[in-house]
Amino acid sequence: MNPEIEFRNGLEELAEHYKRIIELLGENPEREGIIKTPMRVAKAMQILTRGYSQDPHKVLTDALFEEKYNQMVIVKDIDFFSMCEHHMLPFYGKVHVAYIPNGYITGLSKIARVVDIYSHRMQVQERMTQQIKDCIQETLKPLGVMVVIEAKHMCMQMRGVEKQNSITTTSDFSGAFNQAKTREEFMNLLRGESKRI
Repeated sequence: MNPEIEFRNGLEELAEHYKRIIELLGENPEREGIIKTPMRVAKAMQILTRGYSQDPHKVLTDALFEEKYNQMVIVKDIDFFSMCEHHMLPFYGKVHVAYIPNGYITGLSKIARVVDIYSHRMQVQERMTQQIKDCIQETLKPLGVMVVIEAKHMCMQMRGVEKQNSITTTSDFSGAFNQAKTREEFMNLLRGESKRI
């Protein structure tokens, strides 16, 4: 789906709801600068939640290759933006993924696509971390998977405690990454060159 052209069913209805929200917030939805805002927001929200209509497992299996490589594969610093399901405000940052193949590898860009699909849903960082790990584990059946996410949350920066520089880190792992030595190898590689948000 090209998110700039194709939109899902319910777009007009969504725009009508945003028009009413604008009115309830105390603004005139017919004002020149705002009259097109409801549709703009409706389109933006469909783009930001396009992951609901995409299958991350299929993305991986579409580029599945038999390969006898069995060392760690790392795709790090994958930028993402997501929508916090509690306040519908963005959280954003970087995802780092490692897996140890067990006879099959996938195209490297497909790992980033899996991140993109799960991040384009209403989310919490903890669940997104687990979903990415589970998808790779279930689809590729590798010897192990580890996912680390570092993110800033606008719900903490714009409202509530209003802490501008806090970063939330989550991780999940399976298989060979249950061994502390393997996890440590991955984390050392991240610390060596990974850039902060």
